[in-house]
Amino acid sequence: MIFINPTAAAERFMRYVQIDTQSDPTSTAHPTTEKQKDLSRLLQQELVAMGIADASTDEYGYVYASIPSNSDKENIPAICFCSHVDTAPDCSGYQVKPIHHASYDGSDIVLPDDTTQVLTTAKSPYLKEHLNSGVITASGLTLLGADDKSGVTAIMEAALFFVQHPEIKHGDIKILFTPDEEVGQGTAKVDMQKLGAQFGYTLDGGEAGSLEDETFSADGATITIHGVIVHPGYAKDKLVNALKIAGAVLDALPKDEWSPETTDGKQGFVHPVAVNGIAEKASIQFIVRDFEDAGLQTHHDRLKKIAADVLAKYPGATFEYAIAEQYRNMKKVLDQCPQVVAYAEEAIQRAGLPVKKESIRGGTDGSRFSYIGMPCPNIFTGMQNIHSKLEWIGTKDMAKAAETIVHLGKIWEERS
Repeated sequence: MIFINPTAAAERFMRYVQIDTQSDPTSTAHPTTEKQKDLSRLLQQELVAMGIADASTDEYGYVYASIPSNSDKENIPAICFCSHVDTAPDCSGYQVKPIHHASYDGSDIVLPDDTTQVLTTAKSPYLKEHLNSGVITASGLTLLGADDKSGVTAIMEAALFFVQHPEIKHGDIKILFTPDEEVGQGTAKVDMQKLGAQFGYTLDGGEAGSLEDETFSADGATITIHGVIVHPGYAKDKLVNALKIAGAVLDALPKDEWSPETTDGKQGFVHPVAVNGIAEKASIQFIVRDFEDAGLQTHHDRLKKIAADVLAKYPGATFEYAIAEQYRNMKKVLDQCPQVVAYAEEAIQRAGLPVKKESIRGGTDGSRFSYIGMPCPNIFTGMQNIHSKLEWIGTKDMAKAAETIVHLGKIWEERS
């Protein structure tokens, strides 16, 4: 029987979230913040203490480790389990104070350091699935860091189980912890040859049993506007203000569709994320999302036309439109090796959970991994209300995620 103790998972998780690992979207360093390495070094030390001798941390904050095959079978694919150590810049991750509500009774949870932060079953109905079991929150001033330290916890608990239970047959197990996933740089400096895995699974998902094999495809777009600048004291009929044009472009965007706040399901969107500039030159940065690559091009064409129509009203002003590819829908790759997802479904079921196949309205490290040689769907950890002060995690979900990892190791060995 495979059983991971939720209390042990909770204790491990609460250690990890107290280490500040926020990444920085404005930094060009790798990792974007040195403090991410504090957790990376701890994970390496704990892996070595388990008996995983080759655990290492590189200069970029990546942690690599492997558990060698203990099977008599040959040609078992090496399987990687991956989570990211950084937390999101959206909400403070400094001095996180985790609180373990060891036997949640269903009542409102008032976070003590900011009593306006209240976790309720009305707004978080998934809490009802955790009655009489452990729930962990922060104290009200910070995010919790379940995204993705719950995934890190699940992988570490599974690694310990593999080491302590050699009767569980498996092929080569590869462990990878990445920095900077939250700022889109999770795979920027990964050494795939050193990792040496053929297939992978990120542990970076939500409700227990969820399995995600499809993500948005994603681009960035930048509209750069060139105005006509003259001295404002002598500007009549001459000055064309790039900042005002940028405002006009933003105002011309649809109000009731085509944005994150008006779309869901498989609908794509265009979302302005930053405006910068002066009267002479201004830029607007967008993220562009769709589940189909062709949809991305449609969105770009539409956005460029909106800009062109606005600029036509400002003689003398010009604009440039630049596209930067970010990641692509991993389903294209995963459909070519269906066993990767099928084995994950079976593992979730063996852990005693119903499978919830979902599409991610976002991306994971798995999106990138799938296109650089390691097909990689995403598995649940239980994290909820991520990137917010009301973030929480159920301890039994983390334990079930770890059990799913162990079952996956067994299944790949059995099927090879």
